[in-house]
Amino acid sequence: MLHVAILDDYQDVGRQMTDWSNLESRVQVDAFTGHIAHEDELVTALEQYEIVVAMRERTPFPRTTLERLPNLKLLITTGMGNVAIDTIACRDLGVTLCGTGGSQTSTAELTWALILAAARGIVTEVGNVRSGGWMTTIGTDLEGRTLGLLGLGRLGGRVAKIGQAFGMRTIAWSTNLTAERCAELGVELVERDELFRQSDFLSIHLVLSERTRGLVSEGDLALMKPTAWLVNTSRGPICDEDAVARACQQGIIGGAAIDAFGIEPLPTGHPFRELPNILPTPHIGYVTEDTYRQWFDQIVENIEAYLGGEPIRVIKPRV
Repeated sequence: MLHVAILDDYQDVGRQMTDWSNLESRVQVDAFTGHIAHEDELVTALEQYEIVVAMRERTPFPRTTLERLPNLKLLITTGMGNVAIDTIACRDLGVTLCGTGGSQTSTAELTWALILAAARGIVTEVGNVRSGGWMTTIGTDLEGRTLGLLGLGRLGGRVAKIGQAFGMRTIAWSTNLTAERCAELGVELVERDELFRQSDFLSIHLVLSERTRGLVSEGDLALMKPTAWLVNTSRGPICDEDAVARACQQGIIGGAAIDAFGIEPLPTGHPFRELPNILPTPHIGYVTEDTYRQWFDQIVENIEAYLGGEPIRVIKPRV
């Protein structure tokens, strides 16, 4: 009997989202519903497990951690890319690393939930009603406003189409973005500075890498309109988070709607929890029933394939 750990299963749904019956005679599945932040505690918790399921980048697996888990044989991440896992260390230590498929639909939809909530003061106004009050804000129409897209891949493209359906002007920039890609989607290609200057809502859709880490700087935020909103449903470290907090606190920008953070869960007392013009959600862009069912179906398939000696969805080391 092998032991399987599902990490960061906050809602305790991993064992219900798919059918584990084909594995019940071969594995014991345990869910960890809380986050384990410290390496020593994580190693102690996982030392008996041969198979570990990591939920996106919620728990990092650097070489130092992997070296202290000699029983670990199979590490599965949701999605086919996870910058919090040292893929080279997995190879060196003989740990098979597998992933799952994914969908951009849920994150694109959350992006628009955040934009609409920001534009219409939804959180404030719901709070007003619940506390016995009434309206205190004036909303912003989306039609005629400019939606800026920092990244125009599959996810950015989905967000652009919805913005156009609202009657928004759509503009975009990223390092390798081409005029052909923009023309394909009816999006205007602009220079980097102009993306920040012209956007009423600037939405980030980039993969976190060494090239994009800290890409959105204090200087970029200073270019934005004092009424503009920054929206980040990608990865927290793409932005200088201290600079974002200062820009919101000082009124340099209108506000920020953020679903991903450099440290998760977001520490108690963090300014993102307290500033009234920051709309934070707890990294729920991919947290939908359809996405979870797809992921956990494939997690079971990955375990079955591994036990059969022919692993599938193997992630190669990032050299």
